[in-house]
Amino acid sequence: MQSAALHQELADELWEADRTAQPVAPLTDRHPDLLIDDAYAIQTINIDRRTGAGQRIVGRKVGLTSRPMQEMLGVDEPDFGVLTDEMIVEDGDLIPLSRLVQPRVEAELAFVMARDLAGPGVSTAVALDAIAGALPAVEIVDSRVADWKIKLVDTVADNASSGLLVVGGRMRPVADLDLRLLGVVVSRNGELLDTGAGAAALGNPARCVAWLANKLGAFGAGLKAGDVILPGAVHKMAPVTPGDVFRAEFAHLGAVTVRFSKDGSQ
Repeated sequence: MQSAALHQELADELWEADRTAQPVAPLTDRHPDLLIDDAYAIQTINIDRRTGAGQRIVGRKVGLTSRPMQEMLGVDEPDFGVLTDEMIVEDGDLIPLSRLVQPRVEAELAFVMARDLAGPGVSTAVALDAIAGALPAVEIVDSRVADWKIKLVDTVADNASSGLLVVGGRMRPVADLDLRLLGVVVSRNGELLDTGAGAAALGNPARCVAWLANKLGAFGAGLKAGDVILPGAVHKMAPVTPGDVFRAEFAHLGAVTVRFSKDGSQ
């Protein structure tokens, strides 16, 4: 574990990169000895800075839940980041590109917790019982690390490459859905871009919630009733260009539309 001074220095770098939309060189290139515990410590500094500025924690995101992403970063388990109310965008609202550094789009479910949940020992079945329902969502992931040249430590320190979140308005109980088979069709500017299904996220998106509850339990924390949980993407990240309009149509849940400004000044 590195020093608290280094944690603060790197947290400051990432905070400034987010504020100015100017990415920084990969942390792991400059500090190859950084551990995953260092990365979560750096993440926590900036989450505390957000809440200190009046933002409210509304949930968590789980990342690296698909096998290809894990293989790409050379890891065998997911990671997580923290969602605040400032990250939420209403369905169809215009997103100014000036808010983001190098955004990419991922369609995924969003779960809302019915009750508190914390590990250890949380199974997929227990997680399912604690989820109130599922909503259609699109996560706009973003990286404060230049050219997305990230390793696990880089993305965790950068709040799991969190950006913004667009959530649809129709929630259905998970008991009514087969989350493994629940499909989504993603289009960009009216043309088919990609498709996916829930099984791409650890075989079942609810398993991602169980993993998260157990992981948070190890930190002495947990999920709270009302929390929004993103269990991970079910298709490849799609880069964003000015003026893009993305639409994600989910079986049984409806659609979400994400619109980006034509330039960074809007």
